Amino acid sequence: MATLLHIDSSVFPGETSSSRSVTDAFRKAWGEQHPEGRVIYRDLAADPVPHITATAHLAGLAPASERTPEQSAALAARVELIEELEQADAVLIGAPMYNYSIPSTLKTWLDNVILAGRTSGETPSAQGTPVVVVASRGGSYAPGTPREGFEFVQNYLEAVLKGSLGLEPEFIVPELTMAPRVPAMSELVPLYHASRERAFVEAATKAKDLAERLAV
Repeated sequence: MATLLHIDSSVFPGETSSSRSVTDAFRKAWGEQHPEGRVIYRDLAADPVPHITATAHLAGLAPASERTPEQSAALAARVELIEELEQADAVLIGAPMYNYSIPSTLKTWLDNVILAGRTSGETPSAQGTPVVVVASRGGSYAPGTPREGFEFVQNYLEAVLKGSLGLEPEFIVPELTMAPRVPAMSELVPLYHASRERAFVEAATKAKDLAERLAV
């Protein structure tokens, strides 16, 4: 029975969020392939995890015998998140671009699950787990565009998910999501619709491909 860890971080609910719409499409396609599978869901906007504190950070570095009761409690909260990642056969992350970067709630989740000697280091505990990231954005930051140099979502998540956690990230990028709302972007609306449709197709395709990989 395959387990999917699904994380959303958009502040917008339901279909008003481009990233949530696409992660929902992926999850539905995943469910068709794994009707008896398990989904661990975290909505970081509705139920944010606590920011990492000095106590929580130091607890991960201290030997168990030397931890204070406060450190043990703080580490237990982190371990709950870590175990969800370790139990997952695949991970799905909705990561909209806010001010050129990821939502602070998603950064906080990452700060909690990155634990040296366990999830990061020479042998990360979730190493090799496939991750599909829906990286939506209001404009376009693709190579060759004027704002190419302001793309800090894919670059950052590639470094953290792959470089620190040893995961295998793939990206789906619905772009120009602000075009229908901003008059100055009206000429880009057709490109927005094309990007959106492409994202839904990619979500369904990646869910099916991933299911086939895990079934081997």
